[in-house]
Amino acid sequence: MVRQAAKGLYIISLFIFVGFHAQQIVIGSVTNEDDFYLSGVTVINISTDTKVLTDAEGQFSIPASANDELRFVKPGYERMAKKVLTDGINYRLTITMARIPEEIKEVNVRKLTGDLSKDSRSVAKIDRGEIVENAVGLPQPVGKMREKPAEVKSVLLPMLLGNLNVQGVYDLISGKARRQKRQYRYDDLQEHISWIRKRVEDEYFTKAGIPAERISEFIEFSFAVKPQVRTYVKARNLSGVLLRMEETIPLYLERLKGNKH
Repeated sequence: MVRQAAKGLYIISLFIFVGFHAQQIVIGSVTNEDDFYLSGVTVINISTDTKVLTDAEGQFSIPASANDELRFVKPGYERMAKKVLTDGINYRLTITMARIPEEIKEVNVRKLTGDLSKDSRSVAKIDRGEIVENAVGLPQPVGKMREKPAEVKSVLLPMLLGNLNVQGVYDLISGKARRQKRQYRYDDLQEHISWIRKRVEDEYFTKAGIPAERISEFIEFSFAVKPQVRTYVKARNLSGVLLRMEETIPLYLERLKGNKH
């Protein structure tokens, strides 16, 4: 009889333990600073990598266990994070997301003289490239002014037609063209990393668990894992960059753990 009672008590305790640690459905809503519901917010359970979107009324529901961290991501808004079930009680969450301030170009203030003809010329923004374009009928050059590395096709094809590009042949044979391409790729990579570092505070990365000294390494890692990150950098779309980088953070942190063992 005592054994049966003990066995029953064990089974009940086991159910209580399993029930306590089992996943629950966390529900909530997301609004902006003006108390308007936000739809299309990506809600991510960092522990399970489960993702859901808020509906038209900003509502969401997602499975979670005790102390799981939920992250809320939406282009144009600052990332939010919230630990759930910290006291074992499934409260309804209310998340408020703040807009990311848009960058405002620097405005140069010029002193006016009172002479209308002089002042109008002073404050007018002259686009010399546009003047040339309008006069000649050609578009302005796009991209960086770089010496174009020699390509095998562009060198061999003219040779077949009897036109020898001596410089191009030398660049290919000497390895200059290959070094140029490698240098250009490196320069572009550093420029894109720098673009993000100048616009995103280190705290954004360190709060996610990325050591401060590894932030640039993580950004390069995100470029490799999610090429869309770099696409957004080229488009100067910071919101898109942050959204895609969010997806690579768990992968990078897992990689760091693996390197420690």
